[in-house]
Amino acid sequence: MPKVQAERLREIGQALLVAAGVPEEEAATVARHCVNANLAGHDSHGVIMIPNYIERVKVGHILPGAPFTIVRESPTTTVVDGNWGFGYVVNERAMRLTIEKAAAQDIAATTVFRQGHVGRLASYPLMAAEAGMIGMAWADSGRSPKSVAPFGGREARLGTNPWAIAVPSDLEGPFCMDFATSAVAMGKVKLAEARGQEIPRGWVVDGEGELTTDPKKLAGGALLPLGGPGEGYKGTALAAMGEVFCGILTGLGFGVEPSGRHNDGCFLLAIKVEAFRPLAAFRREVAEFARYLKATPPARGSQGVLYPGEVEHLAARSRAVEGIEIEEATWAKLRGLAEASGLADRLGFA
Repeated sequence: MPKVQAERLREIGQALLVAAGVPEEEAATVARHCVNANLAGHDSHGVIMIPNYIERVKVGHILPGAPFTIVRESPTTTVVDGNWGFGYVVNERAMRLTIEKAAAQDIAATTVFRQGHVGRLASYPLMAAEAGMIGMAWADSGRSPKSVAPFGGREARLGTNPWAIAVPSDLEGPFCMDFATSAVAMGKVKLAEARGQEIPRGWVVDGEGELTTDPKKLAGGALLPLGGPGEGYKGTALAAMGEVFCGILTGLGFGVEPSGRHNDGCFLLAIKVEAFRPLAAFRREVAEFARYLKATPPARGSQGVLYPGEVEHLAARSRAVEGIEIEEATWAKLRGLAEASGLADRLGFA
């Protein structure tokens, strides 16, 4: 697999999106989010998605340059219609607005509907953490096709409905959580398929409801909820709450409508730490708490305890220096798009 520096990947992603008709500033935002996901080790939400986004633009499922419409608001709440714009662009702007309101009112919440895929969800609460706030984001896929079977079932009725929280701290890396309420993110299965790899048993059931290690059998089957075959009721409950916050509260609804258009509904929250206690003391104690966790003697076979978000921090630090490995299938798609757009020489594919 080729290993590529982050800056070059951002340049490639931005150029390919612009060639597909995306405004320069929006293309830069999408490319930045994708490459940041790669840096954090979340390759399933990285540049592998750019060909997919370009296809969605071509068929009209994502509308570059879409207006950002505030449907309803109060000093502490906002309802945003993304008008089918890029989720990265819409959600980032919505989170900035949420942070601004929380700065003035101590706490603020926003719902967002009718937008494209928002990518790595941690990106948005991390914006709040950088502003000295606790940030939360929850997302679902509206009434677009579902991928997760509820506990006890074999037919997909839920989205992967990821949930992310970030808090400010004095740690070198962010203290945050970000995970799907399914056993695994859909993108990780697609990534394994692109790399010709098997998947762990307990991620997917095939069309007959049998556990499988073949990522191709997700077609006609379903992802399992968080907790896997034995304790998937926990993931099902979280996913169902995600549908309520991000599908029903936003007005998107539940179930599936026939167009197949991806439609991320989001619930965003920002809480100003200073409304509860001094920020400096809070940041210090979160860091002390993380070090307390890491001081736990390791279990047999373990290399030790990591605080929430540390895996991504270590990956980003390493990949920023060593470069990011891109699977051959994704690199071939990027090269093909560059050639079709007459950009192969400029982007170094020749």
